[in-house]
Amino acid sequence: MASGMKIWFVLLTAILVNFRPFLVMVKGEPQVPCLFILGDSLFDNGNNNNLITTAKANYPPYGIDFPDGPTGRFTNGKNSADFLAELLGFDKFIEPFATVKGVEIFRGVNYASGAAGIRDESGIHLGDRISLNRQLRNHKVTISHMSTLLGNKTLTMDYLSKCIYIVGMGNNDYINNYLMPQFYPSSHLYKPEKFATILMQQYSKQLKTLYRYGARKVAVFGVGSLGCIPAELALYGTKDTICVDSINSAVQKFADKFKPMIDDFNNNLPNANFIYINLTSIAIGDPAKIGLTNLAEPCCKISSVIAKGQCRNGGGACSDRASHYFWDGFHPTEIPNKVTALRAYTALLPTDAYPFDISHLAASTLALTKLGQSGAELM
Repeated sequence: MASGMKIWFVLLTAILVNFRPFLVMVKGEPQVPCLFILGDSLFDNGNNNNLITTAKANYPPYGIDFPDGPTGRFTNGKNSADFLAELLGFDKFIEPFATVKGVEIFRGVNYASGAAGIRDESGIHLGDRISLNRQLRNHKVTISHMSTLLGNKTLTMDYLSKCIYIVGMGNNDYINNYLMPQFYPSSHLYKPEKFATILMQQYSKQLKTLYRYGARKVAVFGVGSLGCIPAELALYGTKDTICVDSINSAVQKFADKFKPMIDDFNNNLPNANFIYINLTSIAIGDPAKIGLTNLAEPCCKISSVIAKGQCRNGGGACSDRASHYFWDGFHPTEIPNKVTALRAYTALLPTDAYPFDISHLAASTLALTKLGQSGAELM
């Protein structure tokens, strides 16, 4: 989603040709030992299912195209975290923290939660949700269990340093906080630039906490052009509105602060490899070339009473899902999720990822692992 509703994608056919080697690779061993996922509903795969909240997706028509049906993913099929796990070579999706057990934690854990934000209060009007601070605490619990199973904290830290972490936060700090003055005081207290600064300061501290917990290879996903999503257009737009420019302008002030933060981490945190995935850049292209012709209307029937903007429980869904960008009022269908994962993994444009993409992050991990194995053989 870019300004002027540039929800376009460049030649998926060409992308799939370019990615063919990687799609073959995923049939072998994973490129990294584990994948940890922190984020909001774009990555959530079931952590909200048993929470007292309207921000959940464990009912039809969610999951209509997913093999296991409704699982808590906020889309019709796979989300971008699922596709990234496949690209990295995992033969199963990463389990949610809510249900993962035993040695499965060594493959990674998905902590993402619908309606969660960088700020603890974001999304509270919807009910319970697992904010980034709580997700970090959950990850600390996982690390403790790993150390117990390994019997050695040093081994645990070494293991975690080889894992990839993907983090996607910030959307709900706007959608379910700053842009809802009837529930939250933030827009009354702060101008857009000040709010973006405060938000990034907090995010930076949280990501440094993740680093202190052992993360060394972290892909930080930015925010998209939220003024172009159906739910915001319904609230603030008109019949002819393509995007709400004031929303995109406010969100862009936050987006502009990602690259300086990444530079700061990589320059000042020993052995840190942080990268930025630019969702606004990934949204550049012509969607019609991959069949996406309906760019504004949700595919599913939208609830008008509870959880406005989400699919109606048991409601219908469009039959032409391959032509719809949006599944509900907030979330993409499976096809945009796939494109996001593909271009995050191997950047199509130089602006898609900074300073490099997830495939290079994985390659550096693989090289270090092999170097360590060689060293061990020599000892």
